[in-house]
Amino acid sequence: MVDRLLGRTHATDDGHVEDPVAEVWAHVQQARNLKRPHTLELLKFMADEFIELHGDRLFGDDTAIVAGLASIGGNRTVVIGFQKGQDTEENIRRNFGLPHPEGYRKAMRMMDLAERFAMPVLTFVDVQGAFPGAAAEERGIAEGIARSVGMMTRLRTPIVVVITGEGGSGGALGLAVGDTIVALENSIYSVISPEGCAAILWRSGEQSHQAAYAMKVTAGEQKELGIIDIVIPEPGEGAHTDAAETARRIKEVVLEQFEALGRLSLDELVEARFQKFRDMGPFVVADRPESPPERTGIADRLRGLLSTRPSMPPFPGTRRSAPSNREEL
Repeated sequence: MVDRLLGRTHATDDGHVEDPVAEVWAHVQQARNLKRPHTLELLKFMADEFIELHGDRLFGDDTAIVAGLASIGGNRTVVIGFQKGQDTEENIRRNFGLPHPEGYRKAMRMMDLAERFAMPVLTFVDVQGAFPGAAAEERGIAEGIARSVGMMTRLRTPIVVVITGEGGSGGALGLAVGDTIVALENSIYSVISPEGCAAILWRSGEQSHQAAYAMKVTAGEQKELGIIDIVIPEPGEGAHTDAAETARRIKEVVLEQFEALGRLSLDELVEARFQKFRDMGPFVVADRPESPPERTGIADRLRGLLSTRPSMPPFPGTRRSAPSNREEL
């Protein structure tokens, strides 16, 4: 355990020295690769047809979250996902993939549509976190994420979540409550970014490598913890090297999960989803052994004697000795 927290190196049987911290950080860098395929790039290879819908019917259209109707393997599906840009210009237009409250409200509008027309929901998660600016706070980013999470917990239709890159903080969780959680091999998933964790614990961003290692952010570690259900191997040196093959592998797993989830009744589906998240992070509270009575010192004994000393009677002529009313005179 100490080695795990300190990130100490280990030597294999052939004498090769492994650096677990560097290995985990390599996964983080892969998850943040700018060329990694996002929602629209994956749908180009996965969907037979995709119709994007816009707006939340309240404020506007958030381009950091895309949503629409798709046909995947002959299945009518509602698809919702985060969308980053492939270059600087598109990143600026899409706010670098950081969603505003209207993005989550657009997603909820699509979830309601999926439930009403009995269509499964597929979400793609790749976001560092929700947009932290003043405009998002003014329009209720926390409320938007909370309502999205609450809606997904009780949505009466199958939900499959695919973490394709970086799943960070509540921004990711707003679209990551599903019946099956799938992750690409080089993706990461955590409650906070490694840089944010390092800033809190070590007061320095230089310890972000160490923080990533201690947090167990990789897909394989998350599967061992029971957070992720399925890890999909990536082709070649990563998903960014072959988007078509990556999409094919995701499609195969998603269709299998939709078929399996479709065999459950809606009541069973919602109950199983509740239990899935309810069982995460279980712990046991050990009985606390009775400690022996502490020996009191001389100061405590004197203090106890003084506190139990009877009070002195009041002096004659003081207010305490005066009668309560004039009639007694």
